[in-house]
Amino acid sequence: MFADFLYSKIHMAVITDANPTYQGSLTVDAELMDAAGLRPFQKVLVANCANGERFETYIIEGPRRSGEMCLNGAAALLGKPGDKIIVMAFCALSADEILTHEPKIVHVDSRNRLSPESTTAAAAD
Repeated sequence: MFADFLYSKIHMAVITDANPTYQGSLTVDAELMDAAGLRPFQKVLVANCANGERFETYIIEGPRRSGEMCLNGAAALLGKPGDKIIVMAFCALSADEILTHEPKIVHVDSRNRLSPESTTAAAAD
């Protein structure tokens, strides 16, 4: 039997743009994707801390070290530049894998740059 667990998250990133005319997705700075172990077109859950909206989408790679965090397509209607979001990815783990799993937690500053608080394991947050 498998159970779903948090694989990684980018915590409190700031939306930099919202583009409703794009076909869909969330553009994420490539450096943040690498830090969180995320891949282009991977499904993510996004929680907007400013308005409570939660939605699923997929990610596309933005320019490295750009700080880009852009809502695209219909998702652009669920947040605005300046809103803080949490981007979460999940994985299915076996009973044995659950015992040693530690999610990657990526903290960012107000410009979506990696913060020294980032860890490969979740603290009690």
